[in-house]
Amino acid sequence: MPGIITITLNPAIDKSTTVQQLVPERKLACTAPIFEPGGGGVNVARAIQQLGGNAKAVYLAGGHTGKFFDALLQAEGVPALSVPIAGYTRENLIVTDMCTHAQYRLDMPGPWVDQAEWQHLLEKIREIDDVDYIVASGSLAPGIPPDIFASFGAIAAIKGARFIVDTSREALKQSLREGAYLVKPNIRELAGFAGVDTLSQTGIVDVAKEIIHKHRCEVVVVSMGETGAMLVTADLAVKVPAPGVSRVSTVGAGDSMLAGIVYSLSAGTDILEAVQFGVACGTAATLNPGTALCKKEDVQLLFREVCQKQSLMLNS
Repeated sequence: MPGIITITLNPAIDKSTTVQQLVPERKLACTAPIFEPGGGGVNVARAIQQLGGNAKAVYLAGGHTGKFFDALLQAEGVPALSVPIAGYTRENLIVTDMCTHAQYRLDMPGPWVDQAEWQHLLEKIREIDDVDYIVASGSLAPGIPPDIFASFGAIAAIKGARFIVDTSREALKQSLREGAYLVKPNIRELAGFAGVDTLSQTGIVDVAKEIIHKHRCEVVVVSMGETGAMLVTADLAVKVPAPGVSRVSTVGAGDSMLAGIVYSLSAGTDILEAVQFGVACGTAATLNPGTALCKKEDVQLLFREVCQKQSLMLNS
């Protein structure tokens, strides 16, 4: 399988639990928490592992929480390169109210990362050989400048690797400076890139086309939640539909989608099939509680449904 590395600049231990009812000013009994290693690139590597592939997760980690994070990832058998920092790896909390089935996602700030630490990460990435895909996904930890994404793009160009990005705001803009093969914003992130509040389906295609024409970017995949995704290239604009399912949790759906796209591309499929497979992976992740990612058996069933719906759309 082609070499894949994922980069996570602000990883987190995701702690998920449930309560019977979320009520203020009362001590609430929680179910036993589930601890999982999280963060954009880490989740992409974990999901690729679930699909039967192999990707090395490169990330920053520090303190006793960083050691726990390393152990969680090691337990899943995901190849990893942990780059040490002085700060403590953050912990997020996901609480589900069983009465309403509402999910509350408490996202903590990450530790401060100084210049020597994030530059050490860049050096470690430069040292990795036989890389075909570099996937940079997730938010920036405090202290890391957004133009680090341009540095990732430059490293990918030197290595002859495809650079794939899932981030937002200034980091997304910076990722396009040195060229990116594929970027995967959601609608809100794409609207923010364009400087508007909302985008219609036509507007999504227009902004995506502008990114491709004005920057060295070949593919824009816009995730659209339960309706699927929009695939845009220089000569293609196709809506990829999502299967209809009863969603349990949306945590990790975007990461699972990106993992499916990268896994499929690395297997040699064309971009449309890769995005169809990615939509199936993203949908599969929503079938599971807490922060669980996609399961291979669910993906296989949903992928067939995506292809069937796609065929009906294209032939109608």
